[in-house]
Amino acid sequence: MTTIINVEVISKDIIKPSTPTPDHLQHYQFSLLDQFSPSFYQPFIYFYSSAPDDHDHKLGSNDVTNSLKASLSEVLTRYYPLAGCLKETYVDCNTNGDTGGDGGGGVLFLEAQVSCQLSEILENPLPSEFINKFLPDFSFGVANLVLAVQVNFFKCGGVAVGVRMSHKISDALSLVTFINNWAATARGDGDSVRPEFVSATLFPPKDGINIKGLEEEKNIAFKRFVFTSSKIAALKEKYASKTSIENKPPTRVEALSCFLWSCYAASTEMNKGPEKLYMWINPVNVRKRIDPPLQDDSFGNLGAPSMCIISSEGDTGEGSTYGLTSKLREAISKINNDFLKRLKDGIFEHSNSEEKTKAKRTDGEELGNFYCSSFCRFPIYEADFGRGKPTWVAIGSLPYKNLLVLMDTKDGDGIEVWVQLTEEDMAKFEADQELLNYASPTLSCP
Repeated sequence: MTTIINVEVISKDIIKPSTPTPDHLQHYQFSLLDQFSPSFYQPFIYFYSSAPDDHDHKLGSNDVTNSLKASLSEVLTRYYPLAGCLKETYVDCNTNGDTGGDGGGGVLFLEAQVSCQLSEILENPLPSEFINKFLPDFSFGVANLVLAVQVNFFKCGGVAVGVRMSHKISDALSLVTFINNWAATARGDGDSVRPEFVSATLFPPKDGINIKGLEEEKNIAFKRFVFTSSKIAALKEKYASKTSIENKPPTRVEALSCFLWSCYAASTEMNKGPEKLYMWINPVNVRKRIDPPLQDDSFGNLGAPSMCIISSEGDTGEGSTYGLTSKLREAISKINNDFLKRLKDGIFEHSNSEEKTKAKRTDGEELGNFYCSSFCRFPIYEADFGRGKPTWVAIGSLPYKNLLVLMDTKDGDGIEVWVQLTEEDMAKFEADQELLNYASPTLSCP
């Protein structure tokens, strides 16, 4: 039985830094990587159960809200671009103007009441049916803001903190690190928060860059599949003899990526028609690949896309997963310091340019795209705002197809895979027996 969930926004505010942003910081320039980044808002939701030893949480929504607002205002003095307004090539960080997206910026802060218990969601987490209700809606009279927050209060005293941050100036690790530092500030441990803003210095912007954003789609299905540690180990073992490269067996992410692609290709019967070619796009964190390495607190879009061509025929099936794993690993290996040096000089070249040209020449059809982002090993479950670490962290849906996002389960051993496909493809994919032998689409959260 599906729970009917109503989420009612009861208040709206604009949060600004607790002290004005200095004049010399009021123009935050996009980097080259920002210029190449899509302009959608990254959606994360952190769910917190009520604290059994603190009955005030059930009636203390005002205290929770006030604490979150005060700490957000304080941490924004360090993360000043997040309180600005997005312009064509920069962020206007002057927060002294009028409230609103076209005025003095700030962070949209919504408070909402939820009609159900948090346990009803954790026991039956069907993301496509409710998840985006916990995220802020930018239709609340603002425009061009970088960051928005919605704090949702459940009947039981549980809380969900929904965050949207513009991908135009931030990658997922920057968002996660910001939330952790906001949480540290809320519990009084935020003195050490000192993010570095070096992206535009390392990768200066170029004139004339005009990147076409991702094309929004209708009728997109959004599903969550959970792979337990034992199932991941079984997949790694299954593919180990066929995918060991340089005497290194496949990683968890490599094994899952190849498995999911093979299930998608098989379930949609791609291999029964003319061969189709896809571009597999995987963002790579460059913080530790650049010389000298950057700190995790380095803020911005500090990832570069690795790309490789995959086929509906040659890279599917158990016996051919070696080819896909090899391609994925080779493409990622090319995001090295030499590549980054060229990028610093404004030379943006995809590691697969020759293969892409060959594919177009051979096939004649436009390549399909498949996007895979791994947030595994990100410190997602460290965000303690003073009421404990999150019970569950989820992502929201986006209006794009052929998207996979991998995240660790709370125990760090399993992996949750968030899948976005067209409704037609999803109906086939989620019914694939090979997929269901390893994944659970309905496993409850901790």
